Amino acid sequence: MKKGWFEKKVRELSSIGGYQKPELQTDSLKLDSNENYVISKQFQSDLFSGAKKNSDVREYPLGGTERLIQAISKFSKIPPSFIGVGNGSDQILDLILSNVANKKTKILTSNPTFGFFEERCKLYSIPMISLPFSNNMKLDIKDFLKQSKNADILYLDSPNNPTGFQFSKKDLQKLIKNFDGLVIIDEAYGEFSNYSLANMVKTQKNLVVVQTVSKSFGLAGLRLGYFFANKQFTEVFNKVLQYPYPLSTLTIESGILALEKPLQMKNAAKVIKKERTRIIENLKKYNTFEVFESQANFVLFDAHGSYSRVYTALSEQGISVRKLGKIGNHDGCLRVTIGTKEMNSRFLLAIRDLLL
Repeated sequence: MKKGWFEKKVRELSSIGGYQKPELQTDSLKLDSNENYVISKQFQSDLFSGAKKNSDVREYPLGGTERLIQAISKFSKIPPSFIGVGNGSDQILDLILSNVANKKTKILTSNPTFGFFEERCKLYSIPMISLPFSNNMKLDIKDFLKQSKNADILYLDSPNNPTGFQFSKKDLQKLIKNFDGLVIIDEAYGEFSNYSLANMVKTQKNLVVVQTVSKSFGLAGLRLGYFFANKQFTEVFNKVLQYPYPLSTLTIESGILALEKPLQMKNAAKVIKKERTRIIENLKKYNTFEVFESQANFVLFDAHGSYSRVYTALSEQGISVRKLGKIGNHDGCLRVTIGTKEMNSRFLLAIRDLLL
């Protein structure tokens, strides 16, 4: 290689920018990162206490991921041979992109889509075909079917982040069955929606469905993701693509214990869905906002000309929401996470005091 090649490569990589994490907010009501605060800290403490008893971190976690996969299988009712795990769903997506796609692979997705996935495509110089949302933050299934003829991979976060949109189950099934290529369905927020497509992997060899405990079980800091896919791909992923020890012993043991308590997650999801409806209905009362329907644990709304004023006023009251700005023809988009009933009430009270 020519002299100076490394410095040139670093400059090229720095120009990509990378995924932008939300700003760290201290002493604030944290409604900016779609974390699940309805799951109690006691649940978390009990998991870690049990995990420590079952762990010896002096040893490599031999057999650990296999035991975790068995727990996921019992939880999901999908055979272990269809399941793979990763250090968060982010790492799973990254390994698929870096090993399956290349500069000639075209990926069809929505605009916007999950930011990390988009940035990873830029990093690997993978071309993207991005279909924009309509003014009411919905996607046209006919457009996707039409554009799929020009793509090799289809990626959809279902529900979508940051809009909360999800195709009807029938439409998405039709899209998958008619697509002659790899389909990646990211169900990070699936537990807050009306359906999952995980069972389709038993009959659709071109489908990968990615899930996580980050949102559903309130374990974002654990970094534990998993996926469902056909047996052949899953075996290659687990034996060839994935690291020998992708998860720590404490992560594995905590994950197993969490999955053995699905009722905690299901009850939390019910609360979040109910609170989501309350937030949407309350925000719609103000002419200041245009509020979009959501199937996730957050709500997107356009504050139009009051965008900066609303964001700043909330920040001054110690309430942190995600500042997104322009999405399609909407210039003042903000996204608020659905928290506990008390957290949501504080947010709505702050909005009321600001606008009345």
